[in-house]
Amino acid sequence: MTTVRFVSADGSHIDEVEAPAGARLLDVAQANGQPLEGTCEGQMACSTCHVIVDREDFPKLDEATEMEEDLLDLAASVTRWSRLACQVYLPEGLESLTVRIPGESRNMQGR
Repeated sequence: MTTVRFVSADGSHIDEVEAPAGARLLDVAQANGQPLEGTCEGQMACSTCHVIVDREDFPKLDEATEMEEDLLDLAASVTRWSRLACQVYLPEGLESLTVRIPGESRNMQGR
């Protein structure tokens, strides 16, 4: 199991949840009431599941695909540690993962 820490946009609140290896971060977040919309339902057609991964944890995840990186270029408040939660699957053996919820998001689908 992985302990996932969701940090609010302003840093004032942290939720900790347990998730199994192989779980998709977007599903974990939504099941625990985090404000990640995931408008496109994981089809990489929006950026409403954008999260900022703790820089210590970032290298523990699989690298983003070129398609994900292209979409992140259009996301609001993007950093070098940004990922789309719909593309992050918790790897086997990961003890913990900390992500910050950005203060804003853009829906690339234009809805």
